[in-house]
Amino acid sequence: MPTPPQDRQPFPGFGSDPKSVRVRVEAMERILERLIVIPGLNRPVGLDVILDLVPFAGSTAGAVLGAYMAWEARNLGMSKWQMSRMAGNVGVDFLLGLIPWIGAIPDFLFRSNSRNLRIVKRHLDQHHADTATIEARPL
Repeated sequence: MPTPPQDRQPFPGFGSDPKSVRVRVEAMERILERLIVIPGLNRPVGLDVILDLVPFAGSTAGAVLGAYMAWEARNLGMSKWQMSRMAGNVGVDFLLGLIPWIGAIPDFLFRSNSRNLRIVKRHLDQHHADTATIEARPL
C-alpha cells in the first residue's frame, strides 16, 4: 500500500496546522450559523438558533460548540485580547439563549460564531497567509 506524502495528512482537515484549523472553524461556523435557509425570509439559520428552542440545555450546547471554535483559536496562538473578544461573543450568545423560546430571536440576529470566525480569519490572514482562501460573494 503506498504511503501518503510526508506533507499530507491521511485525513484532510484533521491536522493541527493552521490550514486544517481554518477548515474546521469554517465548517463549525457553517453548521452553527448557516445550516439551512428559511424560505421566504431568505435568511440562513443554523444549529445555534435551533438549539435555543430547547430551554437551558440548548443554549448550553450552543455555547459549548461555540467554545470549541475559541479553543481552536487558542491553539493558533491568538492574543489574549482576541480570545477575550471571542469568549465575550460566546458568553453574550449563551446569556441571550437562556431566555426560553424568546432567546432564539436575538440569537437569530447576533451571530456570535460568525463574529468569532471573522476574528480567526483575520488572525490567520495576518500570521498564516498561506491558509488564505478566495471567497466568492453573491451578486
